[in-house]
Order: sequence, then structure tokens, then C-alpha cells
Amino acid sequence: MKKLILLFFIAVLSSNFYAQETAKTTQSKTETAARKKKTATKTATEKAALKEKSATKTAEEKKAAKEKKEAKSAATKAKKETAKAEKASNDATEAATKAKKEAAKTKSETAKAAKSTAKTESIKADAAAKTAKKEATTAKKASAKTSIKTLKETNEKAPKVADKITGEYNGKKVYTGPRGGKYYINKNGNKTYIQE
Repeated sequence: MKKLILLFFIAVLSSNFYAQETAKTTQSKTETAARKKKTATKTATEKAALKEKSATKTAEEKKAAKEKKEAKSAATKAKKETAKAEKASNDATEAATKAKKEAAKTKSETAKAAKSTAKTESIKADAAAKTAKKEATTAKKASAKTSIKTLKETNEKAPKVADKITGEYNGKKVYTGPRGGKYYINKNGNKTYIQE
């Protein structure tokens, strides 16, 4: 892309370099003559415009002076009003700070009362938690003594093909089946699976 742009500029510059010089001189003469005429007409019109501008400037200056006076008086009025508003806002902020202080005092008093009630409630909750823990531990001990592994009973008869004996459960032999299930033979002669 850079090479294309560079080529373009070289072409433009080279075309200007090889242009005819005679055309330039005639063209420059006509241009200078036209410029002289334009400058002459411009100077005449500029002089007339300056006269008109000076007349309008004096009228505009008078209007501007009046407007400045009015703006100054409006500014002084605005300053007075802002001073009044500032005084009112200061009074309002003082009243707000007083109200905040009073609210803080009442909050601190209510917080103290809430803390004391919270302490008594936490003591009660702790006592209830301790009794619940004691009950839970006694229940666990009792259930541990009486707990029996979960049993699942099926109606299948004892296997004719002997499975491997892997231990004892409640005085009965525990067998391990081909898929890894553990069971024993109950008094009815059925398999009772042990879920661990």
C-alpha cells in the first residue's frame, strides 16, 4: 500500500516537472492582471464597508453598554439571592446535625438494650443446644447398641453352586456372590443380602 502511494506521488510530481514553460508565462501574466483588477475593486468595497461598520459599531457599542449595565445589576441581585440561600442551607445543615446527634443517642440506647436481650437469648440457645447434644449422643449410643445392618430379603432358595464364604454375620456364614453381593442364608432357607 505504501509503495502504491509513493508511486502516485512520483507520477504527480513528474507531470508538473515536464509541463511547458510558455503556457506558464502567459497564464501568469493574465492571472496578475486579473489580480490587480480584483484588488482595486476590493479596496473600494472595503472602504465603503469600513464606513458602514464604523457607523454600526457606535450604535452597537451603545447597546452593549446598556446590556452590560443590566447584566451587572442582575448579577448583584443574583449574588444577594445566593447569599440568602446559603444562609438558609447553613441553618438547615445545623438542624440536620442536631437531629442526627439525637438519633445517634437513641440508637445507642436501643443498641444497649438489644445487646442485653441478645445475651440472654444466646445463653438460652446455648443451654438448649447442650441439652440437644446430650440427647443426640445418648440416642446414638442406644442406636449403636441396637443397630443392625440393613437387610434385604429375597425369595430365592439357597444356591446349589457354592459361593465363596467370606465371614460370619449374627452367627451365620456370609457368602459372596459372583457379582460381589454379600448375603447369608436365613432360617427359611432364603438369601438375605447385607447392605454395608
